[in-house]
Amino acid sequence: MMIRNMAGRAIIASAAIIALPAAAWAHPGHMEQGSAFLAGLLHPLTGFDHMAAMLMVGLWAGIALPRRTWAPPLAFVVCMLTGFGWGIAGGALPLAEGMIATSLVVLGLSVCFAVRAPLIVALAIVGLFAFAHGHAHGGELPHGAVAWRFAAGFALMTALLHGAGLAIARFANRPVSRFAGVLGAAGGVLLLATS
Repeated sequence: MMIRNMAGRAIIASAAIIALPAAAWAHPGHMEQGSAFLAGLLHPLTGFDHMAAMLMVGLWAGIALPRRTWAPPLAFVVCMLTGFGWGIAGGALPLAEGMIATSLVVLGLSVCFAVRAPLIVALAIVGLFAFAHGHAHGGELPHGAVAWRFAAGFALMTALLHGAGLAIARFANRPVSRFAGVLGAAGGVLLLATS
């Protein structure tokens, strides 16, 4: 019961974030000084889009692939790091921000409706969106930061957020998971509408 109450509070906090103006969702400047690892660790928490997408991946994996819950989060981290490398190398990714917002809509609806996709389809969807998220991270590398340290930090936080999503999928009741999916999808729609 306590875990369900904690999950409910997390969902309410997410709702408060969605109520913020869209301008507050833009990726703010990161630590100009200090640890690149710490800056990377904090980065996924500074934008609703990244944080929500990573939670949705864990939630969807827990709901749709109960025997392979590790696969979508692992694919996400690998593809995100690949996109990061592409981004810091100066590689272009047209409509990257639109893909990130779309990831919230698709993943949120997948969580909301408990969509069960074949593993290869789920990994392709997650991988495509992860590449876009990673590309955005690469473009937001703080000036002077050591890229691999920043990447290690945001990869760790990404994995932790996936784990939080998996925990919600496992321990929260279905209405809480569904509500989280609705919040994620609504946030994605709002981002698409305001970008």
